[in-house]
Amino acid sequence: MRGILGALCVFCALPAWAKLPVLSPLPLPEATVEVGGTARKGWVLYTVRPGDTLAGIAARYGVDPRHILWSSGLKDDRLQVGQELRIPLVAVEERKPRIPPGVEVYRVRPGDTLASLSQRFGLSPLELVSANPSLESLDRLVAGSLLYIPKKTKGLLVALPEGETLVDLARRFGLSPLEVAKANGLEDPTALRPGDLVLLPGIEAKATYQRLLAKQEAERQARLEAERKRQEELRRLAEERRRREALRQAQLRQAQVQRPQVRRVSYQEGGMRWPLSGFRITTYFGGRGAFQRYHTGIDLAAPYGTPIVAAKSGQVQVAGWSSFGYGFHVVLDHGGGVETLYAHMSRIAVRPGQWVEAGDLIGYVGSTGWSTGPHLHFEVRVNGVPRNPLAYLP
Repeated sequence: MRGILGALCVFCALPAWAKLPVLSPLPLPEATVEVGGTARKGWVLYTVRPGDTLAGIAARYGVDPRHILWSSGLKDDRLQVGQELRIPLVAVEERKPRIPPGVEVYRVRPGDTLASLSQRFGLSPLELVSANPSLESLDRLVAGSLLYIPKKTKGLLVALPEGETLVDLARRFGLSPLEVAKANGLEDPTALRPGDLVLLPGIEAKATYQRLLAKQEAERQARLEAERKRQEELRRLAEERRRREALRQAQLRQAQVQRPQVRRVSYQEGGMRWPLSGFRITTYFGGRGAFQRYHTGIDLAAPYGTPIVAAKSGQVQVAGWSSFGYGFHVVLDHGGGVETLYAHMSRIAVRPGQWVEAGDLIGYVGSTGWSTGPHLHFEVRVNGVPRNPLAYLP
């Protein structure tokens, strides 16, 4: 009844216009959403730009560079342009975590190593690792990150976990709470808050140090393996270059072997002089290819109209046009079955039956007959058989 009366009372309290007959169900009140306070933690997605460094980005956002490494899943501080980083943001605390007296905070500089810092501060690598058990490498320190340097008491430096007290921490490591409080300069151990750093005197992070040593050795072996592969690749490339050079030299030797071997003939045995000056040999005596006929002489390319002289004294046997592709040509008889032929002349300067001496003018370079350009086709025949002219020339 009270619920019904309450409902009626609420209805009576409505204005007159609201007491009209209801023709359709009243709409239900809209659902409400409560928004909590701003999250204390989160990330900023940052795209690496040219010139960015991990230390510079960390300083810009006021975070430890190592936190960016861990949040972004990076193994080292080498960045690439366009790479996306997750930068953890932590709301400003009411106070900074407490650091025990006698512990100095050091910001890592470029070039710092665990070995150099150990030597600088008079600590062993194990003592330095114990004060910084979150280190990920003995060789690579992230520039801009923070290291804790124990100046007095040495030991393990840890953050007080949530829900634990100094007494709990001391008992877990088998230490006297009074001893731990004294090492941390505490008169009231209950004043510690979660996240405050606690120095546990005499405790060494041996397991962490051994893990880092094993990682260091694995990285050293990886570098040695990478260097070995690099040297193997260099040797392979050098061997490939040597092989190509040997193949090139073999091809050159083969080409020299295939070039007709020339036995020089002295002038007394029938030697001759060059019939041209200022020329270059474009085709040699011998075979020229599977689909080309045997070349019975040598071709001497020279400018159109270059004088042609007799290679040796003799009598003009032929001086005229050839029906075999020689064009205007001259044949000299030198006796003993030796003849020379001069083809593709532009003009003939001798007549049949004429006697000429070696060096006498007999015609001019042309491109008559089967010719593709101005040159002299020069042949030497012995008893009607073509011979290599180079064997008779100086």
